[in-house]
Amino acid sequence: MKVGTDAVLLSAWVNINNVNRILDIGSGSGVIALMLAQRSKENIHIDAVEIEHQDAMQLKENILNSLWQNRITVCEIPIQKFFPGMNYGLIVSNPPFFNNGFQPPDKKRLHARHTITLDFSELIQSVVRLLKSDGRFNVILPFTEGLEFIALAKLKSLYCSRQWSFRSREEKPIERWLLEFKLDSTEKEEGEIIHYHKNEEWSEQYKMLTKDFYLKL
Repeated sequence: MKVGTDAVLLSAWVNINNVNRILDIGSGSGVIALMLAQRSKENIHIDAVEIEHQDAMQLKENILNSLWQNRITVCEIPIQKFFPGMNYGLIVSNPPFFNNGFQPPDKKRLHARHTITLDFSELIQSVVRLLKSDGRFNVILPFTEGLEFIALAKLKSLYCSRQWSFRSREEKPIERWLLEFKLDSTEKEEGEIIHYHKNEEWSEQYKMLTKDFYLKL
């Protein structure tokens, strides 16, 4: 799997304060797990759950070739069957989100981007089961799917506490939502990130957010 803007954006944006264990749902090649390991303290451990065998193998290889191999555990299992005997202060996910549209012929890509092996309701149920009472869940989703997710989560008493929009350019429509949820209702923080200036250079805001992860910055 390629390193996408979504994974980088979510990993750089998420609040990692006051957590001692992190869960990455649908870890893929491990971009989010590795970025969160880079950002967090040495005593923070990350469990990376991935259902696809080939991706889990690449995930393990990437972790072994990183500086944080002792801080990330790979769990090759569906999140619906993941029962670690603990709850997490922080859960993150860059989930499958295409519910109906065109389905690619590649089976692995199909599962990675379509809600076949993990739909929104199942993801929310798993988060509610695994999140600490004062924990935070973070996810990135397209515009329509993000609004749908907020409504579904509220039905399960999972409330949106941060809602930031992401646009490639100021004049463009919202392309992604960066969302944080908690188990208690609270005042919602709102914000926005613009990727490019009109001169096609990255905005200073995006550079500041992601500067620790791009070699060219």
